[in-house]
Amino acid sequence: MFSRFAARPARGITRLTTTVKTPSPWSIASSPAALQFRRLLSAETRAAIDKAVESAPVVLFMKGTPETPQCGFSRASIQILGLQGVDPKKFTAFNVLEDPELRQGIKEYSEWPTIPQLYIEKEFVGGCDILMSMHQNGELAKLLEEKGVLVAAEE
Repeated sequence: MFSRFAARPARGITRLTTTVKTPSPWSIASSPAALQFRRLLSAETRAAIDKAVESAPVVLFMKGTPETPQCGFSRASIQILGLQGVDPKKFTAFNVLEDPELRQGIKEYSEWPTIPQLYIEKEFVGGCDILMSMHQNGELAKLLEEKGVLVAAEE
């Protein structure tokens, strides 16, 4: 559905098909006791996520890619954005499955426990359930139009 991505991946975050391997603290502290405690984002991870969120007007953190989503919620989110008419030139997606640091970090960054996560103009909108609700009640169409991120209508 979306095939063009304008953003460049931030250091330590992998976008779509780009592979950047960085050491992950999750491999060190993976015991159940260690995972109980919420980890504070490192300054480097926060800066990388900030850069990712700022990389395009519409940013989706998802499992898989827009062409090959790896979960039903990510697939539904991509379909909703497509149905709404989001301009592919104003959209980018980050595959959280390629980077464990991003996968956990984005949850802490947004204080939202699930993926996918949508940001519009650097503001967190929500996950798939929120997108679905907003799509059904017309709020998403209104927001996307206000932000100017839809494909321009042909005259």
